[in-house]
Amino acid sequence: MARAGRGTPPLVQPGAPDAVLRRLQLAVHGRLDGLLQGDHVGLVPGHGTEPGETRPYMVGDDVRRIDWAVTARTASTHVRETIADRELEVTLVVDQSASLEFGSARTTKRELAVAAAAAVGLLTARNGNRIGAMVVGGPAGVRRVPPRSGRDALLALLHGLVAAPPSEGGGPTDLEGALWGALRAARRRGLVTVVSDFLAPAGWERPLRALAARHDALAVEVVDPIELALPEVGQLHLLDPETGASLDVPTHSAELRRRYAEAAAAQRAGIATALRRAGATHVRLRTDRDWLVDLARAVEQRRRRVGGPAGRGPA
Repeated sequence: MARAGRGTPPLVQPGAPDAVLRRLQLAVHGRLDGLLQGDHVGLVPGHGTEPGETRPYMVGDDVRRIDWAVTARTASTHVRETIADRELEVTLVVDQSASLEFGSARTTKRELAVAAAAAVGLLTARNGNRIGAMVVGGPAGVRRVPPRSGRDALLALLHGLVAAPPSEGGGPTDLEGALWGALRAARRRGLVTVVSDFLAPAGWERPLRALAARHDALAVEVVDPIELALPEVGQLHLLDPETGASLDVPTHSAELRRRYAEAAAAQRAGIATALRRAGATHVRLRTDRDWLVDLARAVEQRRRRVGGPAGRGPA
């Protein structure tokens, strides 16, 4: 596990699982709610899935809710309201593979991924909502946690993520398999959140597209600054934690650093394009930034784009 000497913020620093969870709960229900200017702010600002009554279209309505049959019959644009579901099913797809056991700034990518998963879980665990997970990495490869309701069930799920031993080797991340598993497991429409660095082999785009067609999909990408630009630190020995391949990199070369930055930018742009084409809302969190501020900003932008209220989400 790589880590720079700049210090680790108290929100995701390592420690006993129970202590880590307490810090995350305080951060999400205290500081994050404050940043979003509301108590128990929901991540799903839209409407339910059951069809309701139609009404005339108003400026600002989501055009995807236009009822074309009624519009054609009345010669006036109408939208169909939906009835909010009483319960929401949330599926977390959390990457805990070896590539996340790295961090050069405030925290590791794995700790940041756990924090992001905890934020989604804590913001949606109310009113009987059911939360389950597909966990990628470790000896089990892909592990399913069946959805359950209640705060104790959520804390047990998060405790398992925090307490899981570090992943070492094991080959490439099977993110594609985890997403197909989530598609099979999530029978009713709900929220699917994928937390990963998306450095897995190609193939995960198709199941993510299928998930986004059926569910509200949120993709949280975790990134470390060294993955975007190499620092000038002389001869640098790099080791791929998933394959074991190693490489010595002469970072004193300005040309090499330039080509690395260009290749990294192209890689991340490709990931962003794939997520956008799949229909998922894309949130990028970095290990050298305040993840709470970035997450709050992304949630607010998502609300404005979807056109939902600034309140509590579906009841």
